[in-house]
Amino acid sequence: MDMTTKLIAAAEQLFDRHGYMATGMDGLTEAAGMSSRTLYKHAGSKAQLMARVLTERDRRFMARLEVRTVDALFAALEDWVWVEGTRGCLFLRSRAETGGDTPEIAEAVASHKAAFHRRIEEVVAADLGREDPVLAEQVLVLIEGATHAAVYRGACAISAARAAAGILIGRART
Repeated sequence: MDMTTKLIAAAEQLFDRHGYMATGMDGLTEAAGMSSRTLYKHAGSKAQLMARVLTERDRRFMARLEVRTVDALFAALEDWVWVEGTRGCLFLRSRAETGGDTPEIAEAVASHKAAFHRRIEEVVAADLGREDPVLAEQVLVLIEGATHAAVYRGACAISAARAAAGILIGRART
């Protein structure tokens, strides 16, 4: 594992567990096992590092969503929370912490959420055999809501949203 990969992995763990604002550069250098000089050389600023963490998380998350049905989309989300935990969406949490005022973070979040929305539209269209932007928006809201409800309800929130999406898909087919 190269130094940049190690740094991004360590930073993701800290940002995900403690949040962007509460994670200091000292903690990042310690977790990555490098000096602050080396950290700044590889990461730039804390905001740039967070943007890189979000970009890497986006890559991993979107790879899981290479599915053709809405049910499989929720199955992928269930798998994601079992692996990654139920702390809510790191993208939305980091945007909320910074108020959308940190350009590197705001851009990474906007890029991810736009790609996520497009992916849901593609999955809904593949599942139904036709586009349905209203249903895609409903599925998006179910996924986002379930992701956050899982923080206090556990992974069963994803299962509940999966069942609700099944009902919506069934109605859209009739």
